[in-house]
Amino acid sequence: MIEVIAAVIQDKGTILIARRPIGDKLAGKWEFPGGKVEVGETPEECLRREIKEEVNIEISVSDFFGESIYEYPNRTIQLKAYWCTWLSGEIELNSHDTIEWVDIACLSDYDFAPADLPFVDKLRGDSHGF
Repeated sequence: MIEVIAAVIQDKGTILIARRPIGDKLAGKWEFPGGKVEVGETPEECLRREIKEEVNIEISVSDFFGESIYEYPNRTIQLKAYWCTWLSGEIELNSHDTIEWVDIACLSDYDFAPADLPFVDKLRGDSHGF
């Protein structure tokens, strides 16, 4: 099982989501940004590193949000999400073809990767931080 950490980044009442680029296994699917945990890395360290690499911003990581285990045809991932806040930096797309800041009520309008869908459902019923 592959451990992946996702950031539920909030800013001004919206959540940051990112779309996987053409050529990716999940091209065109939306997700909460993040990535694989490296050896010896905490989930918080992973998120700060991955978000810096993927969108070039600094974040603070706070509470654990949830977990999703999903079996893709070629691998199983354990996706853990944490609430995060954008601290600084200008967004720069390094791993996705676009990002959007979306109101929680509109999240279901996007075609999310299967592992991220439980977080969309939970967000729609959880107004933490808003």
